[in-house]
Amino acid sequence: MILVADSGSSNSDWMLNLPDSKPLSFRTKGLNPFFVNEKEIAMVMKDVPEILPYANEIQEVHFFGAGCITPDRREIVSNALSEIFPTAFISVESDLLGCAYATCGEKRGYISTLGTGSDIGFFDGENLRPSVHGIGYVLGDEGSGAWFGKQLITSFLYDKMPKDLAKKFEEKYRLTKDIVIKNVYQKDRPNAYLASFAEFMAENRQHPFIDNLLRNGFDEFVRTNIMTYPDYWDYKVNFVGGIAYHFDLHLREVCEVHGIKIGTILKNPIEELFHFVVKRETKEV
Repeated sequence: MILVADSGSSNSDWMLNLPDSKPLSFRTKGLNPFFVNEKEIAMVMKDVPEILPYANEIQEVHFFGAGCITPDRREIVSNALSEIFPTAFISVESDLLGCAYATCGEKRGYISTLGTGSDIGFFDGENLRPSVHGIGYVLGDEGSGAWFGKQLITSFLYDKMPKDLAKKFEEKYRLTKDIVIKNVYQKDRPNAYLASFAEFMAENRQHPFIDNLLRNGFDEFVRTNIMTYPDYWDYKVNFVGGIAYHFDLHLREVCEVHGIKIGTILKNPIEELFHFVVKRETKEV
């Protein structure tokens, strides 16, 4: 039995292949090792009743997660999963590699994540080449949910948001400076908090302010990330994440302006990733 996970900072999607039955799917909160420790990851998994009956039967766990970019961070996740699945082989890799498997398969191409955070890498058909991007929501994450949330909150608090839109924003969230500071600087997972305001953009996407914000955000992502590669026009760029999926029309228009060829846009890569991993692993047996 093979368990596959795609984990962002907000949510983690899981699929387990079951003999003579359709795969078991479930969701947990995001398990980014930059924001949750080994103990917390184990506690989250122990609170999933669907998976516990199979814990000792699972032979392989393939976890692809945000924040799993260095050996020490991957070890945090691996140790926690080993506690839950004691007899399983545990593999922990970056979410970007998982997205590459889900969209590129074994073909060459660029893969960009646009969800709570943002990142980009080039997949050569086997491996994800090293990248200078993916520096997190404080320093980067251009065009991500966290980036857009930060723009919305600051424009509201600085009284730069158009009055009609600010009224809707205030009625929906009842925000004050103190509430924002507490959530961003004192509580866990501030990036997920910032990204939660993407819902407001979706509800008001036709407003000129939101329309312009989306175009500027995607343009900044394209210029800062995609266009830094000298051969970006030679390969398709695939996108994964809720921001890319829900605001695909704006994203496509910005990419077209810059001559970027878009491949696949997925909201969640778990199904494609699951089938890729299971096929690969069963083929190797």
